[in-house]
Amino acid sequence: MTAAAIHLHFDREQQGWLASVLLAAAIHLLLFAVLFFGVRWQSRAPDTISVELWVPPAQVAERVEPRPEPRPEPPVVAPPKPEPPAPKPEPRVELPKPDIAVKDKPKPKPKPEVKPKPEPAKPAPVVKPRQEDVRKKFSEELAREQSALKADQERKALQDMLARDAASAQQKALAGYTDKIRGKIKGNIVLPQDIKGNPEAVFEVVQLPTGQVLNVKLKKSSGHRGYDEAVERAILKSDPLPKPDSPNQFQRTLELKFKPQE
Repeated sequence: MTAAAIHLHFDREQQGWLASVLLAAAIHLLLFAVLFFGVRWQSRAPDTISVELWVPPAQVAERVEPRPEPRPEPPVVAPPKPEPPAPKPEPRVELPKPDIAVKDKPKPKPKPEVKPKPEPAKPAPVVKPRQEDVRKKFSEELAREQSALKADQERKALQDMLARDAASAQQKALAGYTDKIRGKIKGNIVLPQDIKGNPEAVFEVVQLPTGQVLNVKLKKSSGHRGYDEAVERAILKSDPLPKPDSPNQFQRTLELKFKPQE
């Protein structure tokens, strides 16, 4: 609160207090005059009069209370309408039964549906092959068989030729290998002086892959004992025998033929 407001408040209180004092004094004076004049005018003793003095309270600023907002009125609910009464069922009037009972007409039986019979399947027409087609097909089959036979014959002929060539090559290689052995042995043969003609001696020689001679056997004599013994000594002296150019050409048992005039 400011000083001006406080001062104004005190002035208002002083004014109110002064007015109260003056009012009380006026009332006292009025009572005193009434008493004074009443005693003189009346012969009887005056009644006791009680006078209550009061001082009016300081004026307080009225407080304006806010008006309460009007409450909304509750909605008016309409009373439910009474349901209309259910209609009463009308009484059923039974007709008098006739003396003669009327028979109901029999209902006609439904006619069974006649299903159409399925038509039998028609057999497929047999197409007879034409004679020209048969001949053509036969010719084609024959040509295929002949071609296959010819190819088989050519294949076999080729295999035989290859086998012959391989055998010939093997024989040539073996002959070359044998010739090398015979050549070494011939170089060690000492021919006897009394040999005549050109007799042939055949020997069987067993050897190892290293060329070492294991056994020498005379299979066919030349008819000259000295020549046969000379060849045997030459075989043993030629140990070890020459090796083949290829390992697959090696033969454990050899048949060697010798003639003095070769």
